[in-house]
Amino acid sequence: QVQLAESGGGLVQAGGSLRLSCAASGRTLSSYAVGWFRQVPGKEREFVTAVMWGGANTYVADAVKGRSAISRDNAKNTVYLQMNSLKPEDTAVYYCAASERLERLLRLLPSSFDFWGQGTQVTVSS
Repeated sequence: QVQLAESGGGLVQAGGSLRLSCAASGRTLSSYAVGWFRQVPGKEREFVTAVMWGGANTYVADAVKGRSAISRDNAKNTVYLQMNSLKPEDTAVYYCAASERLERLLRLLPSSFDFWGQGTQVTVSS
């Protein structure tokens, strides 16, 4: 099975940018759909964006549409989340996750993803 490790979180001012990385080991990440989710204390984990096998299809939550981009680097076995124009409400722990489900069977919910990283904190100050 695949192991995931996020990095790139930190403290940034509103309007700034961050690039989060999700590095995989154990298996090739291109064999999975990969999603980013985020969670704040007391709330459910919410979908941010996802990329399907091959990178042809992506899905983006309305909350980050136009401000985010997900991409794959298969040579590095890594998926990236570029976040721009960050807002204080983007503050959360960000998790990457991988799913073996076919795209037509994949729901953009945590329950559809089988493997998770440990998360990386993103804090946006106003």
